[in-house]
Amino acid sequence: RRVRRAKIARQKVQVFKSSLDTRYDEAKVVSHSGAKVEAISVDHPEEIIAKIDDDTQVVAIDEAQFFSEKIVDVIEFLADRGIRVIVAGLDLDFRGEPFGPMPALLARAEKVDKLTAICMVCGEEATRTQRIIDGKPASYYDPVVMIGAQEKYEARCRRHHIVPDKPNIIQRERK
Repeated sequence: RRVRRAKIARQKVQVFKSSLDTRYDEAKVVSHSGAKVEAISVDHPEEIIAKIDDDTQVVAIDEAQFFSEKIVDVIEFLADRGIRVIVAGLDLDFRGEPFGPMPALLARAEKVDKLTAICMVCGEEATRTQRIIDGKPASYYDPVVMIGAQEKYEARCRRHHIVPDKPNIIQRERK
């Protein structure tokens, strides 16, 4: 939405995404609703700086959770030079734990809009992402990064978010 508004305001916008995000299109950011925006796919955050045009006023970065912690420095660099930076990403991984650089980005953000979805089980507000493998919730010990779309992930509320094998706080303190 913010990218669309910036374009309507005739601001020069460049959109970037992680090369790990190949769900729908390698050259576009595609929302679950099907909306498409041209994007530049990059492997490493530093590539964003090299690929920005001189007249760019707004940089949007999608799926920021897939980037290394270097994305924080890149975004700070751009913002310090007067470029408006819009970042989208999941704050929690499928285990319900902070995801990649997102905590650091959230802490530095001047404005945060935490969006929610609808729980696929009960219809309540969903703040979690449930990974499904072969029709069952994924184990806590599965790899954190595993790119997928609706067939592998579902929105869930806290009550219906299930993570088999997740150690509880008492188990963690014993180790």
